[in-house]
Amino acid sequence: MSASPDPVRIAAVGDVHMGPDIRGRYRPALAALPEEADLLLVAGDLTQHGLVEEAEVFAEEFSDLGVPVITVLGNHDYHADLELKIRKVLSDAGITVLEGEGVVVPTPAGDVGVAGAKGFCLGFSGRRASYFGEPEMKAFTGHGQHSAELLRKAFQGLDAPVRVGLTHFSPVVDTLSGEPPEIWAFLGNYLLGDAIDEAGADLAIHGHAHAGVEKGITPGGVPVRNVAQPVIRTAYRVYDVVPGGTP
Repeated sequence: MSASPDPVRIAAVGDVHMGPDIRGRYRPALAALPEEADLLLVAGDLTQHGLVEEAEVFAEEFSDLGVPVITVLGNHDYHADLELKIRKVLSDAGITVLEGEGVVVPTPAGDVGVAGAKGFCLGFSGRRASYFGEPEMKAFTGHGQHSAELLRKAFQGLDAPVRVGLTHFSPVVDTLSGEPPEIWAFLGNYLLGDAIDEAGADLAIHGHAHAGVEKGITPGGVPVRNVAQPVIRTAYRVYDVVPGGTP
């Protein structure tokens, strides 16, 4: 009987909301990362108000950790319309930022492909916005649809034995339990889940739902993990993933 393959160790967290007032406080909790994980995924809301100086604090805390750091931006990171400058700050610090792109990371256990996109609101079956009516409603719904197309595009050509979808908004309703149902449509988007299922991903990581729960699953059976820091209540969570396995 052949031995089981070694798992890829994927560390993840989201919604860390960095700012000058907490400079230097997060990095000590990341010291053991190279011994515990092969890469770190950060699921958006890196900053508090989307300011460049907040992004600089994130870069200080999360760069040169001894493992690759891959992120998407969140809604907070777009608040001040400085997302392009934020992305440059992070890229200059060696942190990968994805939005409709994928990246393959080599690890001792094999390559990991990460497809990333922020995502956007839209809702879920029975509680979703429709592309109908006023131009404003069509624009809102259309942006939600476009966000899922970006994630679908990110998976295309991503050739790796383990593939992960990284978003800020949730792809499933499961992990929103604990949030008021009235706002679920603003926390996630079922089309993101469709894109993850179509790609045959091994794991989906998201944040945004601070009062949600950690674990969910897509309709196609892909494990979903809400790693918003207020949910996991630790500096990061590590998931062991093998192709076709369950973290």
